[in-house]
Amino acid sequence: MIPLNRERYSIPPFALYLVLKTMSRETFSAVIDAEHAGQRIDQTLAKMYPEWSRARLQQWIKSGAVLVDGEAWRPRDRVVGGESLRMTIERVDEVEDFKPEPMSLPVVYEDEQLIVIDKPAGRVVHPAPGHWSGTLLNGLLHRYPELRGVPRAGIVHRLDKDTSGLMAVARSLEAHRQLVEALQRREFRREYLALVEGVPVAGGTVDEPIGRHHQDRKRMAVTESGKPAVTHYRIRQRFPAHTLLDVKLETGRTHQIRVHMAHLRYPIVGDPVYGGRPRLPKGMAPEVAAALQGFRRQALHAARLGLAHPGTGAWMSWEAPLPDDFAALLAVLDQAG
Repeated sequence: MIPLNRERYSIPPFALYLVLKTMSRETFSAVIDAEHAGQRIDQTLAKMYPEWSRARLQQWIKSGAVLVDGEAWRPRDRVVGGESLRMTIERVDEVEDFKPEPMSLPVVYEDEQLIVIDKPAGRVVHPAPGHWSGTLLNGLLHRYPELRGVPRAGIVHRLDKDTSGLMAVARSLEAHRQLVEALQRREFRREYLALVEGVPVAGGTVDEPIGRHHQDRKRMAVTESGKPAVTHYRIRQRFPAHTLLDVKLETGRTHQIRVHMAHLRYPIVGDPVYGGRPRLPKGMAPEVAAALQGFRRQALHAARLGLAHPGTGAWMSWEAPLPDDFAALLAVLDQAG
């Protein structure tokens, strides 16, 4: 979301909302692989970006939002491979199309400007293909109807479906603007607990760019063409074959912690996308092996959140206890260690 300064632009609140919706843009850059040679550009994009329909991609091509080697193409134009692709799209935040749904929302804090949620694992944050209902956004619209007038129902940062923990939600347009700008300035404090496979010698920092995987567009990867991403981690507790880490985000890329830890060859326990099959060392106690194999999500929890309150400017922070399944897994590892 592109932040706007209300004073500078003198836009009334409702008009500001419309501008925010119109100006929500994302840019994607890639090099077209030779394997697509001979295909139409719309066919190629449909394979590179399966999250969007071919009809939507054709609209963007026709509108000039897609540039190939710096030029606008027609959907039927064919690629040869090696072309430079740049796609700038406008995302319309169609909150009005989503239905309010009653659900239990673990609210940690709320006032007229800010809501803090302790999201449970298994809850999708924002509607998307395959998850148009039952999301956190649907629940927020039911409990706080005024969020229909705030972009993305006030959601300024996300957690993956199977990651638990703290999230901030803006309750007004002004609060949304301030929180988005604070995120962009890296002023949020977001700290996680992550259980990884393996035993790092010490903590450290991963400073590696993250972007879409060049073959599997549903995954992220460390790639030179990605956006800057910085993750700090330190050791909290060691087990014989696993380590509990305190992780601090400096940036907030999609799947950042999961990608960076997998890049270090310390994948997060239970991660179905980046972790592969669980590594169970020989001689591991049966109860530990059973606990690890039975943990069906990534062992990642957003434990601490800190930010400047969008209304008062006062620094506020919260902590969320480990969910029961995560705590139980650590207890088994601790007893066997």
